[in-house]
Amino acid sequence: MGTFVAGLTIFVLAVFVGLEIINKVPPTLHTPLMSGSNAISGITLIGALLAAGVESTLWAQLLAFCAVVFASVNLVGGFLVTHRMLRMFQRR
Repeated sequence: MGTFVAGLTIFVLAVFVGLEIINKVPPTLHTPLMSGSNAISGITLIGALLAAGVESTLWAQLLAFCAVVFASVNLVGGFLVTHRMLRMFQRR
């Protein structure tokens, strides 16, 4: 139970820190930062896939599945936004 509470505490703190950091970034930097975060989302996706395959409890597999879904959405969304941004700079 102690490990769960420690993990939950770290997760909640990471959410708050992430929201504060994102809210402090000027809008002109959001798209370039999203392009850079695609690599991190790819690493997260690989880790989530590994966790989904290794863990044996139902609860751990459910959390790993959620991690795979969220990382996939973030990765695909980041690439779509980056592609759209790069199309704005192409010559016609």
